Formats: sequence, C-alpha cells, structure tokens
Amino acid sequence: MEDWFDHIWQFHASAGAIALALAVSSVWAERRRMRRVNLDAVGFMPWTTIYLVAFVGACVFLGLAAREWFAA
Repeated sequence: MEDWFDHIWQFHASAGAIALALAVSSVWAERRRMRRVNLDAVGFMPWTTIYLVAFVGACVFLGLAAREWFAA
C-alpha cells in the first residue's frame, strides 16, 4: 500500500469515495426498484442494507482521511 499512496489519508479518501459511490448507486437502484412498472419483478438485492453499510463505511473512511489530513 505504501507504493500506491504517498500518505495514508489518500488511501482512506479513495476508499471513502468508492464507498460513497456505492451508496449513491444503491440509492438509485432502490428508487428504480420502488418505481418499477411490473410489480411482480421484485428483485433480490437488499439495497437498503447495502446503502447503510456503504454510507457508514464512507463516513468512517472520509472522517479518518480528514483527521489525518488536518493533523499532517
């Protein structure tokens, strides 16, 4: 990991951005599922759970990145 990033806060910021992108895409997918035309085509992905886990992960990673960036 030291070869990819100069500082650890860059790794945390990248991981937080990826988790935030996953959270936003799961909100979009849940909205799409709720507004479906065919009511029998429910789907099987737990988008709300995926959103919650991804958003908490994004908050943790971005919080760590901000703390380490301000401390440096």
